Amino acid sequence: MHGGNDACGARAVARCTELGRAPYSQMEGGLFRPYLGPSYRATCERLAQWMQDAGMATRMDAAGNLIGRYGGQSPDAPVVLIGSHIDSVRDGGFFDGMLGVVLGIEAVAHFARQGKRFPFALEVIGFGDEEGSRFPRGMLTSHAVAGVLESPDPDMTDCMGTATLATALREYGLDAKRMHMASRRDDPVVAYVEAHIEQGPVLEAEGHALGVVSAIAAQHRYRVTLCGMAGHAGTVAMKLRRDALAGAAEIILAVERVGRAGGDGLVATVGSLEVAPGAANVVPGHVAFTIDVRAGTNATRDDAAREILHIAHQVAKRRGLGMDVVLQQDLDATPCGPRLTDLMKHAVRAVTHTPARLLVSGAGHDAMVMAHLAPVSMLFIRCAGGISHNPAESVTDADAGLALRAMTTFIGLFERRFG
Repeated sequence: MHGGNDACGARAVARCTELGRAPYSQMEGGLFRPYLGPSYRATCERLAQWMQDAGMATRMDAAGNLIGRYGGQSPDAPVVLIGSHIDSVRDGGFFDGMLGVVLGIEAVAHFARQGKRFPFALEVIGFGDEEGSRFPRGMLTSHAVAGVLESPDPDMTDCMGTATLATALREYGLDAKRMHMASRRDDPVVAYVEAHIEQGPVLEAEGHALGVVSAIAAQHRYRVTLCGMAGHAGTVAMKLRRDALAGAAEIILAVERVGRAGGDGLVATVGSLEVAPGAANVVPGHVAFTIDVRAGTNATRDDAAREILHIAHQVAKRRGLGMDVVLQQDLDATPCGPRLTDLMKHAVRAVTHTPARLLVSGAGHDAMVMAHLAPVSMLFIRCAGGISHNPAESVTDADAGLALRAMTTFIGLFERRFG
């Protein structure tokens, strides 16, 4: 049985690699799979075929998530959801998100080959918009499933300036005003399980193939806009300038300084910067950038965010700049379900023959939203160099095989303790 799972782990890696290229990517020479784009449609069609081959019935929900269902021992059986996200960042890696979806399919296929049914249904879900790499809000679709989606702006425009959310959904026969109907609040969902690459170096550094997530870090993400005065680079005196980019640079260094000084897993990042007019001989008059603040607790995150924004306001005032701050993402620290964490620790120990390494995830995941719906568990898989959101992202066949064995073992343990 182990040999079969190991071979299916290799197949999972091969499938993720296949989905990293056209027509499953919208980017020449790299991977970019934005929510509801042409590459997203092609990917959903391919995944749906694999789900059906594994014995599942498939559908797309009102938010554009792909779902495969492997029924339980009764039609009204409760549901264990297994999944991750389908979308990718621009020029991303092949395994971020997708490996969790494909391993979910392989886990169901493992039980289908045995003719095994459970007192619960297994559903594999591929979330459409975890990354927020198309529209300026991440995790839209898991918020919808968890029943906590605030009405999204149907007129928000995508990063390419080619479509609104309403238009993109309409092309799939969906309605932005009905996204909330993807909610599973009225369904008996008893657990959500997500396998994901670690996106960090700890497992590799310590020689572990797998890790168990105990909690997911709190996160705030802001979009900051500074407005100064554009002018000729050769004629505007230095003392008279209202240089938005110079102000942004000062704030960016403060973000790094606050992040470095904090504890409790605090990190602070400016990852996106837009400068206008963007000409070599013009003093920048308008700059927009993001600030991402994460920590192991809400309190540490909030203290750091307050300090950063206080400094930013001081810089803007001193330099004569207008400043606008929009909170784009507000995610609380999310503990994984203690009972499920214990089962995943036992599963990892059973397949690796070593105690499970517990980790706090600094990256955000759909699991932190799904925790509003049901207890969650996350399994981390070692990735080479801890590299992620990068074409160099890499996972071995052997580690994927171990992850699949841990997942099927976990499901077996969950059945024994179910009810």
